[in-house]
Amino acid sequence: MPYQLHYWPTIQGRGEFVRLALEAAGADYVDVARLPEAKGGGESALGERLDDPNSARPAFAPPFLVDGDIVIGQTAAILLYLGPRLGLSGVGESDGLWTHQLQLTIADVVAEVHDTHHPISVVAYYEDQRDAAVQRARAFRDERIPKFLNWFERVLQRNPVGNLHLVGDVLTYADLSLFQLVDGLHYAFPKATARALAATPAVEKLHANVRRRQRVHDYLQSPRRIAFNEDGIFRRYAELDG
Repeated sequence: MPYQLHYWPTIQGRGEFVRLALEAAGADYVDVARLPEAKGGGESALGERLDDPNSARPAFAPPFLVDGDIVIGQTAAILLYLGPRLGLSGVGESDGLWTHQLQLTIADVVAEVHDTHHPISVVAYYEDQRDAAVQRARAFRDERIPKFLNWFERVLQRNPVGNLHLVGDVLTYADLSLFQLVDGLHYAFPKATARALAATPAVEKLHANVRRRQRVHDYLQSPRRIAFNEDGIFRRYAELDG
């Protein structure tokens, strides 16, 4: 049976990291909430699964993945599960753990990106916390983007088999997730990201190489790839890019 991915149907968000892994591996999956309601999809199906009183191990929030009787929530946990099944976690236990560590670090960055436009409250509108957002975004683009991308640059440069991949000499879900992170930063903070990438050429090269992979390229050109927008995690507000 195909994997069932449950995530919001109108944004990339955290679900996009899972979508990229499934697409890059050519896996059979269904993006449930993007199906018509007549076929058991829509946001109502997502809500029903989240609120299912018969679920002994309910997910806190999307994304979550259903594989038969197994339900996994949290992006990094989903990818830890999918990685070996899709051939995207390197070779052996050590590579698998390193790939997972890289993914957890990417999750840290994503949380900081979110907090640039919602620094006070996740339930308040951006317009109600704009001043705090401007201050938070300044620190993020001046200090945190370079710090994180420089670390990934070091990881690539210290890879014993070359700087084309984060883990060994094969594509992993960490490569795909770093691609998505850089793509999102390009959208939300184009000026700050261009400056940071000028100092991290291996990261920029990985981003370009992942985009050129046939399955990834085809996905990015397809209607399955939701465009960045101001409802997701990566949001473009000119005042936040300086």
